[in-house]
Amino acid sequence: MNGVVLTGHGGPEKLEWRDDLIVPTPGARDVIVKVSAAAVNNTDINTRTAWYSKGDGESGDATWSGEPLSFPRVQGIDVCGYIVAVGDQVDPARVGERVLIEPCIREADGKILDTPWFFGSECDGGFAEYTRVAARHAYPINSNLSDLELASFPCSYSTAENMLTRAAVKSGETVLVTGASGGVGSAAVQLALARGARVLAVTSAGKAGKLKALGADQALDRNADYLSALGAEQVDVVIDLVAGPKWPSLLDVLRPGGRYAVAGAIAGPQVELDVRTLYLKDLSFFGCTVLEPDVFGNLIRRIERADISPLVAETYPLREIGAAQQAFAEKGYIGKIVLNLT
Repeated sequence: MNGVVLTGHGGPEKLEWRDDLIVPTPGARDVIVKVSAAAVNNTDINTRTAWYSKGDGESGDATWSGEPLSFPRVQGIDVCGYIVAVGDQVDPARVGERVLIEPCIREADGKILDTPWFFGSECDGGFAEYTRVAARHAYPINSNLSDLELASFPCSYSTAENMLTRAAVKSGETVLVTGASGGVGSAAVQLALARGARVLAVTSAGKAGKLKALGADQALDRNADYLSALGAEQVDVVIDLVAGPKWPSLLDVLRPGGRYAVAGAIAGPQVELDVRTLYLKDLSFFGCTVLEPDVFGNLIRRIERADISPLVAETYPLREIGAAQQAFAEKGYIGKIVLNLT
């Protein structure tokens, strides 16, 4: 089969097109999915560049879980496709189902995992014609959306849904979303609105109008002084994907008893914390990587009810993954970039 493999940590040159990859075969509890579309993600790029490593990238901790990465690896955490084969313990009636694959994997190779894996990281993913996954992680989807549109949902929207779930966002609350024009950020804006929250979106000036059209009550320039612009203690929940030097002001705008959830650090992972702010304001912090068990199923239901809409900015054929990832890195868009495998 055709596909793209990651041959090692480094730049785009580590992505290699192959036409001789072996089609996977299902284990007893697996399904084989013919991939129709797969989206580009920070996760795939961060894994390629060893960004997750706290060392030099050579110490085997360059994945979400900290498990060593083996090469060659078929990446691709966002997958929409169709089941074409099933294992002995899977209902054969599932053949033909259109599915989205849950990014957070709790079962692989017939075993329940002690530490969750991430699709396309600790196991092969969707940047190839066919992929294998435990049947429990292939969720049927009933939607009028195209495969390309559906492929924009799994990783970004489940990450956002998980953050909002962990932070227990409720109707009527005010939620500040940083990095709001990206895949996870724009998903968080939509999903917070679906909960009845008021959303403040932090973005660049050129993207403010699109985020307000999406439903954000206010679009705040990312270079602004958050405290001056919003006032102290005006926000119930911060959904942070940025971190970096402006991080302390995110705590200043939180109300006493506020909640802070984080799943990214694109402006820099090192921040300055005055611990007195944390305990005197009774704040709660949530680091969000592993999905809560009900998150992906809830997301599927939101898609089927059309509570949320896909935001596909650009599409590329899989062969042009290098160009797609370059466009992704330039951040000149709102939403997701999707690869077409059909």
